[in-house]
Amino acid sequence: MKHSKTYREQLSQLDRSRLYTPIEALTLVRQLARARFDETVELAVRLGVDPRRADQVVRGTVALPHGTGRTVRVAVFAAGDAAQEAREAGADLVGADDLVERVQNGLLEFDVAIATPDLMAQVGRLGRLLGPRGLMPNPRTGTVTNDVARTVREFKAGRVEFRTDRVGNVHVPIGKVSFSTLALLENFRAVIDELQRAKPAAAKGRYFRSVHVATTMSPSIPIDTNRLRIADEELAQLGAA
Repeated sequence: MKHSKTYREQLSQLDRSRLYTPIEALTLVRQLARARFDETVELAVRLGVDPRRADQVVRGTVALPHGTGRTVRVAVFAAGDAAQEAREAGADLVGADDLVERVQNGLLEFDVAIATPDLMAQVGRLGRLLGPRGLMPNPRTGTVTNDVARTVREFKAGRVEFRTDRVGNVHVPIGKVSFSTLALLENFRAVIDELQRAKPAAAKGRYFRSVHVATTMSPSIPIDTNRLRIADEELAQLGAA
């Protein structure tokens, strides 16, 4: 694959023979950004699980302390009082059978879908559309709930979903290059801590196989999986710097 001159210059600034600490990697990922827009910083983690087995699928949500830096569009499948609460909480799309029909007709301009339990029979018909896009409401991620107002506010504020793909990778946006290194580091720690909590009991051997961070347009930076734990003292020192 042929890379651009800018990409090759970015790559030349990396020491491909070493693994970086989280602080080093997140400092460097901001320095490498060259695009004219505010690039997203993404965390990619390869987990030691077999996602073909239902008891080893890693899935959940995590609240990023500093959000993702982007506007999250939320759709809520609800009726009655729950629908009104969702609108007041800032949901972008709200409806019941009417919203189900609009999605069936191609309306997919949202990033998160939330549903009340009583609407799941109708929403279930959208599985072929929402499932492959990672948008299907699910009790395990808290997106099937009667507390729609709180859930809408959390996702608007920076709660993100994660799920292993077919080979055990998890990709999570942790902010923008305009974020401070400290903000990115705190978001990074929140994701790593939540992935650790979500570790399946059936998973054997090394859990964190590889960890990388990258921006939208830059090469990925490998992080030492033996140094993922970030102490409060390190964050305090970085904040005081």
